[in-house]
Amino acid sequence: MNKLLVRLLASPGKCHFPLRLWILFTAAFWTCGQLLAADIACRILSPENNRVPRTLLNIVHSIEGQREMGIPQEAQGAFDTFLRKPDAEWMKVRVRPEMEQLPVIAKAERLVVEEVALRFGQKSLARLHQLELQAQGSRAFLRPEVVDYLNLTPFQTNRLHALFEQTERAALVAREAFKQSSPDQRLATNQHARLRANETKATRLILTPEQRARYRKALGPTRNTKRFDRIYAQAPELIDSGAWLEDRPIRLSDLRGKVVLLHFYAFQCHNCQANYGIYNNWERRLKEKGVEIIGIQTPETPAEAVPAKVRADAHRQGFKFPVLIDLARKNWEAWGNTIWPTVYVIDKRGYIRYWWLGELNWQGARGDRHIERLVDKLRLE
Repeated sequence: MNKLLVRLLASPGKCHFPLRLWILFTAAFWTCGQLLAADIACRILSPENNRVPRTLLNIVHSIEGQREMGIPQEAQGAFDTFLRKPDAEWMKVRVRPEMEQLPVIAKAERLVVEEVALRFGQKSLARLHQLELQAQGSRAFLRPEVVDYLNLTPFQTNRLHALFEQTERAALVAREAFKQSSPDQRLATNQHARLRANETKATRLILTPEQRARYRKALGPTRNTKRFDRIYAQAPELIDSGAWLEDRPIRLSDLRGKVVLLHFYAFQCHNCQANYGIYNNWERRLKEKGVEIIGIQTPETPAEAVPAKVRADAHRQGFKFPVLIDLARKNWEAWGNTIWPTVYVIDKRGYIRYWWLGELNWQGARGDRHIERLVDKLRLE
């Protein structure tokens, strides 16, 4: 559009004065609109801005987020393929300290923003950022582009920082009370919850009515992003070590269209052994419903790194599902694991929808039932 306007303005014999005014007005209006959209929607959070939750990757992976962005169904497969690269890095750091996570997340967000703009256009990108800001809630007012867009004063930004710092101090107290099993644990947790819930109300009092109205308009139609499904990365492809139970290698990409239950274990781990009966039960009952069960045995002890011993134990336990023996722990690292056992639920498109750490029925928990209900839901998607 800019090139067309320039050509018209550069042709004095073809453009009357009133038309020139209309062209100049249109160009200014269009350019201003583009700049406003960029100001509010197109900046990537720096890793140093750690008070704002990172929500862009969750939104862009979700079913509802992609629908809001207007991604057509026929383009979803190619978009999934693109996402596998940033997903691989995101998965590796998902449980690491925040200082290690944020640079990786910022890089992944930049790749996603560039791809969305290139593949689907600015309208889709703008909607993605509207949803991102909605998901960040009151913390979005710490984003530089939001500060600029609303012309927040230094007094307002200082009050916002003080508000959020109070909540963060309460969160630290609650974490310490939990670590030390303090009798004040519940009190500290409730105090943090109250402050966190009060942030939205307190933020409204800091902003002017005009700023609140302008921001609401910039956010577009509101959606409850907390209820979005499929907000995690795609499951990393299995790294074949060459050692499998019964020499039955398998690839996750070959299981698209099926729900997959994948679990990491170590055969000498007592918590892992407590889940064996559930895995075998799933293999018997869910296999006929089209659900695939896969085990990955990652060694924690020297004996668990001996394929013959892994196979012998799997036979004793009656495992009928494929088991990859993760000799060099490459799968463990690719999935960012920290705990044996961990169970993952993977949907038909290869996205991780849920994971459970530790024993499924620890101290009365019914992780197996929760997962089975989720599987029933995913089978219908």
